[in-house]
Amino acid sequence: MQKRKLGFTDLEFTTVGLGTWAIGGPWEWGWGPQDDEASIATIQKAIDLGVNWLDTAPAYGLGHSEEVIGKAIKGRRDKVYIATKCGLVWNDPSERRVFNRLDADSVRQEVEDSLRRLDVDVIDLYQIHWPNPDAKIEEAWGAIADMIETGKLRYAGVSNFNITQIKRLQAIHPVASLQPPYSMLVRGVEAELLGFCQQNEIGVIPYGTMYYGLLTGKFNKQMAADLPDDDHRSGKRDFQEPNLSVNLEFVEKLRPIADRNDKSLAHLAIAWVLQRPEITAAIVGARRPDQIEETVKASDWQLSAEDVAEIEALLAEREELIRGS
Repeated sequence: MQKRKLGFTDLEFTTVGLGTWAIGGPWEWGWGPQDDEASIATIQKAIDLGVNWLDTAPAYGLGHSEEVIGKAIKGRRDKVYIATKCGLVWNDPSERRVFNRLDADSVRQEVEDSLRRLDVDVIDLYQIHWPNPDAKIEEAWGAIADMIETGKLRYAGVSNFNITQIKRLQAIHPVASLQPPYSMLVRGVEAELLGFCQQNEIGVIPYGTMYYGLLTGKFNKQMAADLPDDDHRSGKRDFQEPNLSVNLEFVEKLRPIADRNDKSLAHLAIAWVLQRPEITAAIVGARRPDQIEETVKASDWQLSAEDVAEIEALLAEREELIRGS
């Protein structure tokens, strides 16, 4: 599997990394129930296939995703890089709700808690999950820099930050990576952020590549109607009418491009993100071994210029329909 260097670091990430948001199970922004044995099998299958990094966060299932990863990588720590986060904490686990906090003492405690749950001595990439509260990002970053000095963290990155916020942190300690939302349907980072990251040797590891399953070609109106209340997608506009119909029609128009390349729509969604030179790797979620076994096939697919141009035309058409709906 192809690897790319993460920004200025010495980490070589496979172009597909396993995202473990859904593996955390139910919480405020979860994906509904998840079987832990299936999760462990999925993580181990990913490693067997050559995927060399896992992305998680304490918030995913209120610590549960990290605990599952800890079990799955036992005896295999040397095969995989671990990326986790800080900044979303909770009081009562039974409420399944999180809130933003970036006090230095809280960040230091979150690092210790993540190390314990993951059952590791060092975290390879530690990220601030959200820049909230904005006034506290320097304080949190300073605490993270201190813990890099102590050897508990290797590199530090950010998630969902803008350029101004990244510059504020760069004055304290180098920013190794940015984790933004990026897919065919979410393209805000293209305007300025990707170019800024490339110029500053900041790796980019986007999430939402398959737009929460919508770009896989396996999602339909009945599935949208059946989404449980504890699945965060049920509240998103793109999973509701009239946007849902426009999006499903767009996905079907992508299918001939995937078919003529003997690939799936999920492969197409991943390859489209990876064709940008600023992108280090794509975070791909999976809940079962067969899902990651299928999606890793996109890691080495290079889209042709003709394919990219056709996709751009279809995206422009979709945008017009969304604006008119």
